[in-house]
Amino acid sequence: MSKSLKRVTAALQAAGADVRIVEMDASTRTAGEAAAAAGCALDQIVKSIVFRGETSGHVRLFLTAGGNRVDPALASALADEPLGRADADLVRRETGFAIGGVAPVGLIAPVPVWMDPRLTEFGLIWAAAGTPRHVFSIAPQVLARIADARIARFTA
Repeated sequence: MSKSLKRVTAALQAAGADVRIVEMDASTRTAGEAAAAAGCALDQIVKSIVFRGETSGHVRLFLTAGGNRVDPALASALADEPLGRADADLVRRETGFAIGGVAPVGLIAPVPVWMDPRLTEFGLIWAAAGTPRHVFSIAPQVLARIADARIARFTA
């Protein structure tokens, strides 16, 4: 088991979440791939979009529904700083995950997190579990609690 997968598993267990992590036969790197593999609607997929705070230099995590796009102006307003592209090195250094497998839980350090209200419209949503092939389903309210995510509008 990879270190990333172990961290996600430990975070879910520590939070008391009754969640089973599933290894998919196919890649789940994109929302479309994840939805096809999980057999769910595109918007039930939690996309972990990581930005770099231009003032702070640290990452900011936005959890959005698979079919939505983050509006940079709305996200910047929530983060209270301009946001830019986070490169792969920064993402790995501050979250502990590689791009394509960034989980909303099990990060190596606290990161500000915001969650798309669209995700709360479903009974279950699917999120990355730290690798490009592992996912887990969870109630959106439970994920918001575990990830310490603020539910706010940031999509166009």
